[in-house]
Amino acid sequence: MRRTVALVMGISAVLALTTAAGAAVLGEGSPPAAGSDAARSMVTAVQGAESPAAGEVVAPVAAKGKDATVRQAGRAEAGRLEAAHAVLGYLDADRSATLRYPGAEYVKVHFSQLLLLPGDYLTVSDPKRAEVHRIDGDAVGSVLGTAGRWAMSVTGDTALVELHSSNLDLLGLGGAVARLGVVIDKVSRGHTEPERAAASESYQRVKRDAARTGREETICGSDQKADAVCYRTTEPVVYRRSKAVARMLIGGVELCTAWRVGPRNLLLTNNHCVADKSETTDVEVWFNYQCAECGGFDVFRPTKVWLSELVTTDRTLDFSLFSVTDFDLVQKFGYLELDLRRPDKGEELYIPQHPAGAPAMVAISSDRDRAGNCAVEDSDYDGYAKDTDISYYCDTEGGSSGSPVLSRRTDKVIALHHFGGCPNSGVRMELINKKLADLL
Repeated sequence: MRRTVALVMGISAVLALTTAAGAAVLGEGSPPAAGSDAARSMVTAVQGAESPAAGEVVAPVAAKGKDATVRQAGRAEAGRLEAAHAVLGYLDADRSATLRYPGAEYVKVHFSQLLLLPGDYLTVSDPKRAEVHRIDGDAVGSVLGTAGRWAMSVTGDTALVELHSSNLDLLGLGGAVARLGVVIDKVSRGHTEPERAAASESYQRVKRDAARTGREETICGSDQKADAVCYRTTEPVVYRRSKAVARMLIGGVELCTAWRVGPRNLLLTNNHCVADKSETTDVEVWFNYQCAECGGFDVFRPTKVWLSELVTTDRTLDFSLFSVTDFDLVQKFGYLELDLRRPDKGEELYIPQHPAGAPAMVAISSDRDRAGNCAVEDSDYDGYAKDTDISYYCDTEGGSSGSPVLSRRTDKVIALHHFGGCPNSGVRMELINKKLADLL
């Protein structure tokens, strides 16, 4: 009885908010705001989920339209925005929807409306429910918000969205309950293999042109990068350091790299990847996105968390420091320490990174360096300001922005990679640390 009363009170509260905000019936009106961590109540976990109800129809949702625009220099294109339409709700409405994009690397679902009864929730998962993300309702944000709300991406080309409800007797409130429910209006989905190849070719062409007058991430000579797992036996320290490096998925369609700095919940990337709080509402951070075998195709299922708070940022030194949600899930991947000195010319380096959003790779060899290893070309190099950078011929690509540059002498981070043009370059960590010493 108490549960039923709570449901009635919850419905009344939602409808009162709807009336106050002038919202219309299901599928119309303003989309919900992204909100804070507490408001959106996104939980990333691998967990069991209920099966669809008997006789339920699970059909593909057709996709229309695309927008593959890369909005920020230094970020790589990860995928496309696609229009979609599916409605989940109560009474006679569907309780699940399947969105399929054959060959896509991931599928990320957007909700323009999210009005659920108290205690009810959604899950977004892969078809086998090996990766499950729970989303709790937020009546206030759904009615009064304006920006919509993204779910965490699901790895693979299919996302299953399910509404989990108590299915209790609603005391004849069918008309009111019919106004509640969930509307999916679009998805972002990762590139297919042919699209990735085309995007990479296009990206490199643009960057080669830009490098004539500017500085962009560049492969210098032949590409010497290798999967991080290739160093598991031969360079175990290098491999372990790569575990602290994460792929960033920004706005569902763009990429950068970030890494854990120190033991606390703090990560570093470039300012040109995340520059202000308005860009933090839909940034995923993927740890352990690595190939299982050297040169293989199987990839570990990544551990995904949200960017939580932008702690501080600096355009001249091109860094942003931020925290993530569910920090306990990623602590096991370790962290990197800082090398607070100007490196010597010729000092050997390596760069763990996610070039073009690929599973973790390491640039450690270079056919542009005399000894065949990445090394400091110039320790007195200009970045956005005079004498802020070191330069090197380590291979990088779009999406590598924000990667740590480590000294092979100390296995600590000596620079923050941000651009190049052959040579590429990174901001010296002893300069960045002067801005961060009280925060780390």
